[in-house]
Amino acid sequence: MEVVQIAALIVKRLDEVGADIQQQWSNPEGTHTRHFVVDELLTDKMAQEIYDAFPRNADGFFDRQSFREKKKTLTDLSDYPQILSAITYAMQHESVVAKVAQLVGINDIVPDPSLYAGGLSMMFEGDFLNPHIDNSHDGERNLYRRLNLLYYVSPNWSLENGGNFELWDLQVKNQKTLVSRFNRLVVMETNKLSWHSVSGVRTEMPRCCVSNYYFSATSPDDHEYFHVTSFSGRPDEPGRRLLGIVDNNLRNMVSKALRVGRGKKLVNKTKE
Repeated sequence: MEVVQIAALIVKRLDEVGADIQQQWSNPEGTHTRHFVVDELLTDKMAQEIYDAFPRNADGFFDRQSFREKKKTLTDLSDYPQILSAITYAMQHESVVAKVAQLVGINDIVPDPSLYAGGLSMMFEGDFLNPHIDNSHDGERNLYRRLNLLYYVSPNWSLENGGNFELWDLQVKNQKTLVSRFNRLVVMETNKLSWHSVSGVRTEMPRCCVSNYYFSATSPDDHEYFHVTSFSGRPDEPGRRLLGIVDNNLRNMVSKALRVGRGKKLVNKTKE
């Protein structure tokens, strides 16, 4: 299916649940971070086809592994089934961007065709993403990151599987958990206070996600600022919390001095 066709289906679904989306966004429950959830974004058949197109062993994906995170990511979609690039760029289609902008009331957002901050991710048993605040800007440091769009396609995903999306309070002590449910879209705002994470995966089945990010020339709080992706530990990880403070400060100083973004590696592992 083509990008335009998938985009039309996404817009149709967003229209169907538009009032609920606006209610969720305006009155976030269990967290200060505005967000909304849409289930059954596409047909189950389409979502299954997207999942089936992910390589089961993450062949060619870049392996990210540190105290901050453990997951596999991909931004060069050219050697993979066409449906993976179609769903990724459908989320960036002007009709989808306009509809999301209308629903959340942010009028000057633009997508990320370079996939500087987007693409595909796969997480396997033991993988995780610690609480963090996303880096503030795009790769050129001209635009602020404003929205994260996360589309999950692993069938029969449950709370017990782990690998679920979490939104934290300001002290990173309490979280709201959103199950990474099959055919579910989660959209969240990104700013200086939007702490979020992914719990450790507890199943052998891969957790597959299509990620997109929208940017804006307008700062979320109308003040100029810059920071790299800033990590913390979970409440029961004081060592990682302390390490995160030191690590965040060092990377912020380097990025500000060199006028570079988060230093994302643009080259993925070669397919074997």
